Amino acid sequence: MNNIKTPQTGARIVILTGAGISQESGLETFRDPDGIWAKVRIEDVATPEAFARDPERVHAFYNMRRKRAATLDLKPNAAHMALAALEQKWPGEVLVVTQNVDSFHERAGTTNLIHMHGRHAEARCNDCAHVVEWSGDMSLADVCQACGRAGGMRPNVVWFGETPREMDQIQSALLDCDHFISIGTSGNVYPAAGFVGLMRKLGCGHTVELNLEPSQGASLFAEAHYGPATEIVPRYVAALLEAV
Repeated sequence: MNNIKTPQTGARIVILTGAGISQESGLETFRDPDGIWAKVRIEDVATPEAFARDPERVHAFYNMRRKRAATLDLKPNAAHMALAALEQKWPGEVLVVTQNVDSFHERAGTTNLIHMHGRHAEARCNDCAHVVEWSGDMSLADVCQACGRAGGMRPNVVWFGETPREMDQIQSALLDCDHFISIGTSGNVYPAAGFVGLMRKLGCGHTVELNLEPSQGASLFAEAHYGPATEIVPRYVAALLEAV
């Protein structure tokens, strides 16, 4: 892997990950031609309006997704493991901000992690916002442990039209970082797609895209490497750690 600009020792690194990093673990992506949104309408299963209109259908979709992940016994891949190793070995702060709702990053060992779109393995009460770990099916019969109401438990994922989690913390980290790496993202889901543009506009840090192919915002990155995540991410991380 040539033409890598390695950050100074102790530099603050922020990493954004999208569906492309988990695809090689067996998870379907959302926006590929044969991805999830080519088979199911967003408006039917992934908006607050869909849940208000037909909660049973929404629950059925997410129960299916949860069962699929459990049945296949999917595991973190080499890209997830490489980022966990970078966090452990880099002599500076490494923050991973993921758009993914799976648990591959934490299972690989990443600890400084923000799930900006929530997590499949959690439920949230629509009435009181209480969040709990959740592994089985979800239905209207489920009762919130905090407020005692039934019918309001929903997947703790960010639906279209909702604000992603921890945006103030993410923006602060982006503005303070020295090195920004975007991995496995399409570049068309906002606000994450706008991170590189914000950094370029304000002159913050070096920006790198690691992707299967150029994203929609590829021209905004100062550096780019393309190929399968399980190949290019470990190589890139190894190059960074060699410079320590």
